[in-house]
Amino acid sequence: MTRVAILGCGYIGLELARQLQPAHEVVGVRRSEDGLKAVEETGATAVKADVTEPETLEAVPDAEWVVFAASSGGRAAEAAREVYVDGLRETIDHFCARGSVPDRIVYTSSTGVYGDHDGEWVDESTPIEPTTDKTEVLAEAEEIARERPIDDTDGTVARFAGLYGPDRYRLERYVEGPVTEGYLNMVHQVDAAGAVRFLLEGDHARREVVNVVDDEPVSKWDFADWLAEECDEPDPPKQTREERLDDPDLSAASKRRIQTSKRVENEKLRELGYEFTYPTFREGYRDAVEAYRNR
Repeated sequence: MTRVAILGCGYIGLELARQLQPAHEVVGVRRSEDGLKAVEETGATAVKADVTEPETLEAVPDAEWVVFAASSGGRAAEAAREVYVDGLRETIDHFCARGSVPDRIVYTSSTGVYGDHDGEWVDESTPIEPTTDKTEVLAEAEEIARERPIDDTDGTVARFAGLYGPDRYRLERYVEGPVTEGYLNMVHQVDAAGAVRFLLEGDHARREVVNVVDDEPVSKWDFADWLAEECDEPDPPKQTREERLDDPDLSAASKRRIQTSKRVENEKLRELGYEFTYPTFREGYRDAVEAYRNR
């Protein structure tokens, strides 16, 4: 039985732990007591450690597969660097220095590293152009994930689109508006975790990057109108990017995000053979719409 260590066993990691069991032995690593309890509820072994404190990684047992899904908790770029760059580097060095080294390390990144492509399609061959301090950090971490592991360990980068699912539907935000124009690239929690499981179990994409995004990037305006119709609500108010950017209270980081637009292709993941549980937002939002209508 393969042992899998999930470092930063949070929103995606917990779902991944559920999917990997009972075929694999799963160790979920968190730094808080509440986090450890959530890991235990999946049936996985919970271990307390923090990737920003390398000495604590000694508590994590040897594993054939290591998934680095730690989060900086939405904090500033400096905190993100501590987790994604320094923490990932220390994690790789720690596990690769052991007597029994991992076969695979998967780092969960973000399609935000592509930057702005004016609504055009991008895929894994598209040069990345991070536009924020945080996405620059993520891009640096991607290089570490693929290049730093020693010969017996291969790194893979899973670039997640916008995550949604239970506790993260944010349905009211789109139904109530106002909705700023642009594209949404999304993937349901179940498929984000499912894609990582698929990459590991199928031995796919060693030292490669794979976009983890569903079949249909969608205009935010079209998505909001679809949600409103499904929820029996009027179409929400809309605003152009220029109108949103006129807000004097908008932060510089928010401005850069609003100015960033692209549609992310998932052909590589599809060609590898992954089958989505929720291929588009229509399937993925079914439960949220039903709950909204039954309030």
